[in-house]
This record gives sequence, structure tokens and C-alpha cells, in this order.
Amino acid sequence: MLTIIGCGNLNRSDDGVGVIIAQRLQKFIGEHPNPKVRVFDCGTAGMEVMFQARGSSSLVIIDASTTGSEPGAVFKVPGSELEALPEPSYNLHDFRWDNALAAGRKIFKDEFPQDITVYLIEVQNLAFGLNLSPQVESAADVVFDELISFISN
Repeated sequence: MLTIIGCGNLNRSDDGVGVIIAQRLQKFIGEHPNPKVRVFDCGTAGMEVMFQARGSSSLVIIDASTTGSEPGAVFKVPGSELEALPEPSYNLHDFRWDNALAAGRKIFKDEFPQDITVYLIEVQNLAFGLNLSPQVESAADVVFDELISFISN
């Protein structure tokens, strides 16, 4: 089972890119059913990422990034390079998807996917708003097309 999870905040312009791609993929899967693929919009809920990934053989996470790179740059990174245990906190908002990768592996052991890929798309605008900047929109199309090709094979 392949699980694809889009993360981000739709109300913060480019930060919503992962969610937007996930929603597009959900529509595609609805029109072209594939029983071996699940797609979720997990927004900013890291804990949900951990539970939705459980039981999958492969996991793809899509999110925005702010590395100082050119807006619209796409980084395809193995999940093992990004997972990080959470800092002690009583606030679930502090539990991000990178924490979900580390915690899920520790808690669920063999039930957690070993094959994890993360697509990060460099943002241009994180201000309040509902639209992606042109560079990020273009990058979203590239990632969407790559994932459609992967799903279809």
C-alpha cells in the first residue's frame, strides 16, 4: 500500500502546496481508482500523519519548505534524512510530520513504512492568502505529474 500525505496550511498562501497537491491527487484517484494507493490531506496535524502512515509499505509526504532556495525549487528527500524525535511538549501543535516519522517508526515498528520519500517545495509567500505564487504553482504541477506517473506504473 502506498500512502501519500499532503501537509500545510491552506490559509498561508504557498504553505498550502502539499494540501493542494493531495487534494488534486484525491480527485485523480476518485476518477482512476487504485486500491493500492491512499491519499490524505493532513493539514498541520503531525499526529494524523503518524496514524495514516501506519500499515503502508511506502509513504510520500508533500510539504512546503523555507530553506532560502529559489521559490518553486523541489527537493525530493529520503524520509530517514528528515525524521526527528519531538522536543518534550504538552502542545500537539509542536508535533510535526518529521516527528511523526521518528515516533511512528519507534511506536509501530514493522507496521510503519520503511520506504519514505518527502517532496519539499520552496515557498515564496507565507502571508495570509489562499493562492499559490506562480513559481510554487508551477512546482506543484511538476510534483503532481511525477506522482501521477508513479501511481500509474
